[in-house]
Amino acid sequence: MKLPRREFLRMAAGAAALSAFPRAASALDYPTRPVRIIVGFPPGGAADTVARLIAQWLSQRLGREFIVDNRPGANTNIATRAAVQAAADGYTLLLITTSNATNPGMYRQLDYDFLRDIAPIAGVVQVANVMEVNPAVPAKTVPEFIAYAKANPGRINMASGGIGSTPHLAGELFKMMAGVDLVHVPYRGDAPALIDLVGGRVQVMFDLMSASIGFIKSGKLRALAVTSATHSSQLPDLPTVGEFLPGYEATSFQGLGAPRNTPQDIIERLNRETNAALADANFKARLADLGGDGLPGSPGDFGKLIAAATAKWTKVIKFAGIKPE
Repeated sequence: MKLPRREFLRMAAGAAALSAFPRAASALDYPTRPVRIIVGFPPGGAADTVARLIAQWLSQRLGREFIVDNRPGANTNIATRAAVQAAADGYTLLLITTSNATNPGMYRQLDYDFLRDIAPIAGVVQVANVMEVNPAVPAKTVPEFIAYAKANPGRINMASGGIGSTPHLAGELFKMMAGVDLVHVPYRGDAPALIDLVGGRVQVMFDLMSASIGFIKSGKLRALAVTSATHSSQLPDLPTVGEFLPGYEATSFQGLGAPRNTPQDIIERLNRETNAALADANFKARLADLGGDGLPGSPGDFGKLIAAATAKWTKVIKFAGIKPE
């Protein structure tokens, strides 16, 4: 039997509406099974702690388990590659860190394009570093340190937790903008670097606030400035480096991303829930314990931050001639 054209079009439209309904329903019901958050660092570190905090929050809010999947190695490239290759269905997320903004400048042949292949969801935390010296260094301010460094080129050792780490890049940015010659001494992690800084075997470090604040408050290290654009709530009387070197800023950040083409409504829902965490007093207090401040905003806001950081750190890496270990 041949259907009239009007009846055929009506039935076709109805069938199309029915076929679209399960997709809409599934987005509304998300998640229906556990979600994994891939983390490019081992358990126990700052990045892992942040991932577990947001995973716990999302599990409670959305009623399904969010599981942290640690994939350390290659400066987060192993974890990022796993996320890029995962299905874009909202059930695989990536903990985005500053390393994702530095890797394009560090590695010449990545088999993915981070800005293209990972969709930003939401920022979670931003952490300032602190410019600190051994008390034997005769400089109590940033201008005094710059003058001291220019009077002693190549004789001041700058520690970091490793090549390409945030403390290393913060120091290289300082060198570039201040025009000073500091000798970079990389360590295998922040802890041994701090031990040698306290012991006077190295003289300066641009370390994470959370790792150094105890040494600063005890007088074992002298803080000169914070590397963020604004003053720190933990050391409110400390100036910023940018007050002496206009435009200087070096912070680390962490947030959530997903494989590109992940449904936009899922990204927006995860963004809303993450921003709800950042407005929660208890969650904010946990971030403050890590030396960080919440990083609220839209997926687009977080994407702009990542893109700007990628451009900045690529320039610094090229200037310093930094290559991965």
